[in-house]
Amino acid sequence: MPTPSIEERLTAVEQELAQLKQQLATKNSQAAMPWWEQIFGTFANSEAYDDAMRLGREYRESLRPKDDEDAD
Repeated sequence: MPTPSIEERLTAVEQELAQLKQQLATKNSQAAMPWWEQIFGTFANSEAYDDAMRLGREYRESLRPKDDEDAD
């Protein structure tokens, strides 16, 4: 297989650069909206999300010191 010429390689790089610029322009137009607004509602009505939140809450509560009221 022959090695591509410098002109062919440059053409390929220019095409890829044009694609990257287009992708960046698209992302920048989406970036006008904060990320948290872009994902708002993603987990609505999700049992897995609800379970994750419950488990996280239970874990955090397990780290809290227990009251020593029973020690008396």
